[in-house]
Amino acid sequence: MTDQSHRPFAWLAVAAAAILMITMGVRQTTGLFVLPISTSTGVSIVAFSFALGVAQFVFGAAQPIFGAIADKFGAVRVIVAGAILMCLGALLTPFMTSSGGLVLTMGLFSAAGAAAGSFSILIGVTAQRIPPERRSFVAGVINAGGSVGQVIFAPLIQLIIGTAGWITAMYATAAAALLTIPLTMALRMRAGEAVALAKASAAVTQLSLSQQVNEAMRDRSYLLLHAGFFTCGFHIAFLVSHLPSELQLCGLSPTVAANSLALIGAANVVGSLGVGWLGQRYRMKNLLALIYASRAVIVAIYMVMPKTASNVYIFAAALGVTWLATVPPTSGIVGKLFGTRYLATLFGLTLVSHQVGGFLGAWLGGVALAERGSYEWIWYADIALALLAAVANLPIREARILPRAATA
Repeated sequence: MTDQSHRPFAWLAVAAAAILMITMGVRQTTGLFVLPISTSTGVSIVAFSFALGVAQFVFGAAQPIFGAIADKFGAVRVIVAGAILMCLGALLTPFMTSSGGLVLTMGLFSAAGAAAGSFSILIGVTAQRIPPERRSFVAGVINAGGSVGQVIFAPLIQLIIGTAGWITAMYATAAAALLTIPLTMALRMRAGEAVALAKASAAVTQLSLSQQVNEAMRDRSYLLLHAGFFTCGFHIAFLVSHLPSELQLCGLSPTVAANSLALIGAANVVGSLGVGWLGQRYRMKNLLALIYASRAVIVAIYMVMPKTASNVYIFAAALGVTWLATVPPTSGIVGKLFGTRYLATLFGLTLVSHQVGGFLGAWLGGVALAERGSYEWIWYADIALALLAAVANLPIREARILPRAATA
């Protein structure tokens, strides 16, 4: 393969990473709005947490649906529709003064829009056009784009909230969502390329989408991936939704919370790229087990350490390395098990499990705070789930990585 043929792969990865930077940058900063919106509208923390929990579930449930549409009709239309939905949700949120209204705008519109421009769609559309040996690293690059978005958006949104109010900050996210539309130009396929991909896919699998999904749902390894990803969703949604409130309970400023979210994102750039690179050389199931086990250790240390700004930043950096580093190996194993023809759908289904966990993490965090005045028992649940996820990934069926010379 010539250097010239490498260039489209690079542009695909960069464009997909840029789209994810915006969708995840907007999505991962919703926790910064919890206290301002609750104070402004009178909606309780528990009711708002329920809306955020719905958003977590919708984000997951919509991905296989959009993935199936993208697998059949192309990803570009799906991403554009998602950008419009995200924008609409953000524009309407300032007019909502009840839990039901927030469920509609943040829980349905914004979450579904983010799902249409998220992991399964972007990794699916690129994986089919990238050589197998590059897929893990490219998935890491795309995933790192989402983390860069968190680095950029967390302090920016907090700055706007602090200087101009949460309504202006919400409108800023609406404008940002529309920026994904011109980026889809790099993902468009030429007619000849689409025909070639269709022929290649037909040569690899004769299964229809429904047949492939049925086969996958009977596969033990695929179901174990779901179990691990459930824990990942619980962990991330709880922290995104409630870390700002947790730190304020500890007497730390909203700026520390925003900086911590940004630091998590910055560290995850390293984690995503590192895990993507390691996934080309080592079994991805072992990487997943290590990631989940390390989360349990990091959270346990956080629970006993003094809650100073510097300690919280150390915690955020350590946590950030593992944050969404689960995405490249999880999508990589799905591709190994079933190929890339229906990857957007099959990986999207694992994200349903991820976001069921996300719903519980976001909602139960609010319940814990209302009932007990702290998040302590949620932290304990997070540790237990992380350890279970580490164990669940070990029996997954995955072929060893062969030396490059042996595969030539």
